[in-house]
Amino acid sequence: MDKFQLEQKIVEMIKTVYDPEIPVNIYDLGLIYRIEVKDDGSVEIDMTLTAPNCPAADFMMEDVRQKVEGIEGVGELTLNLVFEPEWSQDLMTEEAKLELGFL
Repeated sequence: MDKFQLEQKIVEMIKTVYDPEIPVNIYDLGLIYRIEVKDDGSVEIDMTLTAPNCPAADFMMEDVRQKVEGIEGVGELTLNLVFEPEWSQDLMTEEAKLELGFL
């Protein structure tokens, strides 16, 4: 599997992770800022939260970690929680905005 295919599998898996308070997956919410697959299969992901004091932060990060590490071909995973740039509704996909009634 090449890096592009592996990244697509990672995105598919991340789309199964939901903030327990919001009925939209974290990828479509715009909480995943960066996915980098390296030649050795290691992966680095930058993600954020809708709010810095999100009570589901640990749950969501552990869910991402378990699901991504379970993908065949993924080596070491570095999962970074970042707050720059600050998350806003502008980062959501059109589908997420529609689901949440913002369109």
